[in-house]
Amino acid sequence: MEHITLLIGIVIVTALVFDFTNGFHDTANAMATTISTGALKPKTAVAMSAVLNLVGAFLSVEVAATISKGIVDESGIRPEIIFAGLVGAIVWNLLTWLAGLPSSSSHALFGGLIGATIASVGTGAVHGDAVVMKVLIPAVVAPVVAGLATVLATRMTYRLARNADPEASAKGYRAGQIASAALVSLAHGTNDAQKTMGVITLALISGGALGVDADPPMWVIASAGIAIALGTYLGGWRIIRTLGKGLADIQPPQGFAAQTGAAVTILASSHIGFALSTTQVCSGAVMGAGMGRKGGVVRWSTAGRMIAAWGLTLPAAGLVGAGAALLADQGDWGVTAVAVLALIACGAIWVASRRKPVTHDNVNDLNEPQGVAPVPAEPVGVVTAALQAVSPPPAGPTAAPAATPAPAPATAG
Repeated sequence: MEHITLLIGIVIVTALVFDFTNGFHDTANAMATTISTGALKPKTAVAMSAVLNLVGAFLSVEVAATISKGIVDESGIRPEIIFAGLVGAIVWNLLTWLAGLPSSSSHALFGGLIGATIASVGTGAVHGDAVVMKVLIPAVVAPVVAGLATVLATRMTYRLARNADPEASAKGYRAGQIASAALVSLAHGTNDAQKTMGVITLALISGGALGVDADPPMWVIASAGIAIALGTYLGGWRIIRTLGKGLADIQPPQGFAAQTGAAVTILASSHIGFALSTTQVCSGAVMGAGMGRKGGVVRWSTAGRMIAAWGLTLPAAGLVGAGAALLADQGDWGVTAVAVLALIACGAIWVASRRKPVTHDNVNDLNEPQGVAPVPAEPVGVVTAALQAVSPPPAGPTAAPAATPAPAPATAG
């Protein structure tokens, strides 16, 4: 850790703060459906997820290498630029957390770094081909793949359990949910914790503390793993509520299918080195689970808000990062000003969140006031209805849709 200047130290601390926000922002990815179906109590769920995020951080460094060596030209990056990019990512993470939207912490980080780099150095310092191949394409493909895989898995799950006792099968699927949620948490650690490792490694390379092409030192891996685990343990209850209750009505078999499909997608991408958004993958899997069960409902109004946030994440975090970089380039007073403004913005967001808090006590209560609009009762949409028409019937009894009352009993079909 020699040759680390004060500025690099500030960048490292800021990167760990981002990692912490990434943890509580993304807890919902692994645990939202497990909590919403009652497979685990909320505090137990986030504690398990935190431990497995920490373990996952030590399993691979492929994604960290994508960040530190692939997205921007490390030879032209200064610590001030990295600091500005992290500020952009943190501010966007907290804004979307306040709104209860499961946006991508990964894309917030990429957007902040890219915006700061362009503002300070120019477009030539950004590796456009790497951004397209390892960020943008996975952002589009991964949630679609996870969603389609989960639709098929959900249909198969209900078909196989068609003749099983509903109560006994529900218990089995809850146990399966716990196992699959553990796998998602482990996968999240292998992917998201590495992004902070990559940023810290990039800062160390830019400051001369590490050589070009160096891998993250062990202390970097450990600190990033601990930071994301602590953030995960706090639990991003607002986003857990949206993903677990506000996006689709999830039963234990659907939760098991969604988490298994998401975990496989994330682990495969980590092995390849794709720094995809675990949030987008898990959200796509939840929507797929909602569409895969006959009688299931996907709330497309919530999904639309969420997808809009996905599209805004890169440019919004990039604009904040660019503004912070222009100010930080003015010298020590500029860096100080960026830090003060960031603290003020984060403090204001935290104060706003305390007006209508969401905690582990009310995370499953949709009628409890929260910082986002209440989840509306939404009829089956066109997309859901089309998929339901070719879906197998659920294993247990389902209520008839309220919008189609009939004087005679409904016939099977």
